[in-house]
Amino acid sequence: MSDIKKQFDKAVKDVTKAKKDPGNDLKLRLYAHFKQGTEGDVVGDKPGFTDFVGRAKYDAWAKVKGMSQDDAMKAYTKLVDRVLREDD
Repeated sequence: MSDIKKQFDKAVKDVTKAKKDPGNDLKLRLYAHFKQGTEGDVVGDKPGFTDFVGRAKYDAWAKVKGMSQDDAMKAYTKLVDRVLREDD
């Protein structure tokens, strides 16, 4: 297992320890980088306009389309570090 993957897996566990809500924007960025890092580019149809949450998630993930999975894992890890730092 690569160092990037180990750090990513640790960040996935650590993010649940956050005491404060990081806010919707940061949560969407975390979601997008997690999905890009684990699955790659977004696929499928964009959810309908009445599915606000699904649409926001899809849009966030689509913004990182083309990013390599390693880069997405690195970005996710940095975002989690930011969340935990702001938690103090």
